[in-house]
Amino acid sequence: MTITTPARVCLFGDHQDYLGLPIIAGAIDRHMTFEVAKNDRRVIVLDLADLGQKRELSLQEEQQQEPETIDFFKAGLRVAARYGCHPTFGLNVRITSTIPINAGISSSSALTVGWIKVLLYTFGCNASVTPALIGQLAYQAEVLEHNSPGGQMDQYTIAHGGLIFLETGKDLKIKPLPDPKLTMVLAESGIGKDTLGTIGQVRTKAQKAIAIVQKFHPDFDLKIALPKDVSTYLKRLEPGLHPFFEAAINNHNITKKAKQHLTQSSPNPKKLGALMTAHHKQLRDLLEVSHPKIDALIETGLSHGAYGAKIVGSGHGGCALFLTNENQAVYLVDHLKKAGAKDAYRINITSSHGA
Repeated sequence: MTITTPARVCLFGDHQDYLGLPIIAGAIDRHMTFEVAKNDRRVIVLDLADLGQKRELSLQEEQQQEPETIDFFKAGLRVAARYGCHPTFGLNVRITSTIPINAGISSSSALTVGWIKVLLYTFGCNASVTPALIGQLAYQAEVLEHNSPGGQMDQYTIAHGGLIFLETGKDLKIKPLPDPKLTMVLAESGIGKDTLGTIGQVRTKAQKAIAIVQKFHPDFDLKIALPKDVSTYLKRLEPGLHPFFEAAINNHNITKKAKQHLTQSSPNPKKLGALMTAHHKQLRDLLEVSHPKIDALIETGLSHGAYGAKIVGSGHGGCALFLTNENQAVYLVDHLKKAGAKDAYRINITSSHGA
């Protein structure tokens, strides 16, 4: 069988999901493909074709967690086993991808979701296989098994496909949003990023700021806090924590406004673009997770037909996302490449199967 998983872009809500706040993200038409065939060797042969690497996993080997070792394949086997999924015969799995690596559009989550699908679709489990279950197992394998600081956005968006509004946290809820048929362009900066390091630093400071405010204001609720209330709470915080607290509230309110637009029958791309740019400014100026090359590409895009733009992913590199219109898209792509983008191209919202 052949399994395909998409990449994802976060339109609104970067650095929000690990705070228990909602995000708006979409699966896009850049894909990872898993070609799966049975073999008679009682081993799983992984052919990472794009990397020119091969590895084997024994069906009998002890799948104990390896401290300080990131291995999504072994983690996926461990997690799947807890749901009654046990490999009983060997497989050849050839993996290819059109998703740029370390670029902020979730190549690692596409890998983990696809691997979980391979295991569940091939060997079954003791639960009904749904997008929610696939997202849950992929989140456990990629984040919890490695004590990673990441959130839930990537795995659930890729597992569900389309455009979603994801209420993160303990009471996780997924609301599919209608595809607004936005004209989007993605520009690769070519700058690699330290995903876990960036997320860990921002998360630690944001959570510390929120905990201090809650200590002095037990009734404080991040989910209903408004930007006009920020100054009241900043008095309780040391200056170094101010931007992390302020950005959490501001970005959450930007996401809520974006949802209101996206649930309308005909969302206004110019208004969504303005919100997207406002979101980027919070990421750039308060959380300081942008990069000079990303900012330069965004300035180029905004001056050549983009309605709005933002950095995508954890930050300090990766990609920039632009909203534009059909007439300007080709023109915009050309200018972004001339401005130094490693690559730039149109992207579209897609299903979890890449259809």
